[in-house]
Amino acid sequence: MTPALPDLLPIPPFTRPARGEITLPGSKSLTNRALLLAALCDQPVTLTGALFSEDTHLMAEALRKLGFTVEADENALTLRVTDQANGFTVGEADIFAGLAGTAARFLTALCAVAPRGIYRVDGVPQMRKRPMKGLIEALRQLGADVRCTGEEGFFPLEIHAHGLRGGAVDIDASESSQMLSALLMVAPRAKTTVEIRLKAPVRQPFVLMTRGLMHHFGFNAKHPFRSLELHVATDRYRSPGTYSVEPDATAASYFLALELVTHGKLALAGLRPFKESLQGDSVFATVLERVRTRPPQHPLLLVDFTEFSDTFLTLAAIAPLLNGAIQITGIAHTRKQETDRVAGMARELRKLGQDVVEEHDSLTITPRPLKSGIEIETYDDHRFAMSFGILGCHDLHGDGRPWLSIRNPACCAKTFPNFFELLETVRQKSLAA
Repeated sequence: MTPALPDLLPIPPFTRPARGEITLPGSKSLTNRALLLAALCDQPVTLTGALFSEDTHLMAEALRKLGFTVEADENALTLRVTDQANGFTVGEADIFAGLAGTAARFLTALCAVAPRGIYRVDGVPQMRKRPMKGLIEALRQLGADVRCTGEEGFFPLEIHAHGLRGGAVDIDASESSQMLSALLMVAPRAKTTVEIRLKAPVRQPFVLMTRGLMHHFGFNAKHPFRSLELHVATDRYRSPGTYSVEPDATAASYFLALELVTHGKLALAGLRPFKESLQGDSVFATVLERVRTRPPQHPLLLVDFTEFSDTFLTLAAIAPLLNGAIQITGIAHTRKQETDRVAGMARELRKLGQDVVEEHDSLTITPRPLKSGIEIETYDDHRFAMSFGILGCHDLHGDGRPWLSIRNPACCAKTFPNFFELLETVRQKSLAA
């Protein structure tokens, strides 16, 4: 259950360096991908270390509505998918994806590959603004009957399923690699080999994650995945029995930043280093190392977040504490995520007294003295809440007085329900260390 939080949460600063061990939640991206692949398997699958949050709840509940059995044990952090033979036998279903991009795109593709049924898929009003056109058009090329019942190219959708025929398909997934990942995961269930041609380059890390997970669930690509052309042969996924979900690398970024903000050191249990992880966001640790080791005379630090943009807010929020200006690039596509993240970050940093130059694909932030008594607007975006929560841990006045407050901190329930509870636990343990 999500801890009760006030509408406006003052952040108590750390007066001692952060110390202790952190148990991170499971990866949202891996949990939702694994749930979809488990539904397409031939035998039961148990996910261990799974994330329990709004986004994964929406995915699991949608699978239940489609006829699959999903047993959840939040205390044990396990999700078990069974009764795959009963999937898609319900005839029709209303699927709600909330504001979960992974659930929205993955479930759209899953319903399209179903052998039969009518499925209505929708989300919250903001989800109706998020990019879906590339996936919708690709599914239609493969024979899917996908109807936009509102604005063309967006939610809500009505899918009259009769499977996918396969063949050649062109897709533009430049606005969200989730659209390509969704297509890749269902492609083995098409009637013939799917030949995917990319209309534009796609951010690679999450696609590589998808490929790695497909392999773990028994799919072996018979053709290489080239940069702009991917061949996916018909195949059946095979249950691995148990799949262990990695700790979330994006969630880890906040506590890695907390080390820098408080001059502390934390142990992040089970977090895999960049070269061993399926998660591209694990590279954020190397970005912080560049920040730490930047020479004082270095006028401007450039960081390209194209391949791991979910973590750009983590760095941008703590930019006021850095020893020089920073330019963050490769973030234009984040204007179409939970909110316009580029404009929102610029707005909140300016409230804090910072010098910010906003361009379509970048933010240039020059540190200035921080203003106190600021209320941070989160725009119902979990990453704003967590990123600025870490900035608030800086002891601005030197006496532990809160100087920054977060509006609607409960929006963290999307991916990290107990974030602020865990942050306070770390603070208390650091005081006692």
